[in-house]
Amino acid sequence: MGSTAREEMSRFWEKNTKSNRPLSPHVTIYKWSLPMAMSITHRGTGVALSLGVSLFGLAALLLPESFPYYLAQVRALSLGPALLCSAKFLLVFPLSYHTWNGIRHLV
Repeated sequence: MGSTAREEMSRFWEKNTKSNRPLSPHVTIYKWSLPMAMSITHRGTGVALSLGVSLFGLAALLLPESFPYYLAQVRALSLGPALLCSAKFLLVFPLSYHTWNGIRHLV
């Protein structure tokens, strides 16, 4: 008969303890570098874009009014130019960064 997973795990840890092998390196031992930060940001912007598109599509399906109605509601708030520019930047940054970083990676 074969061994159980518990027995295999026990054998592995006994062997590892006897040989004094180090465990796999943890994230905290790595020195941060620009490529590492760019890779993490690329993944984060990809997740943000996926969530944004999914939420926008879900909202388009579930909300009772059409898009122009909600656009008029936002315009009626009379937000200042600084807030509008900040909101536009927050919407465009993930798309532009993810696109340009993807092109950089392909090149």
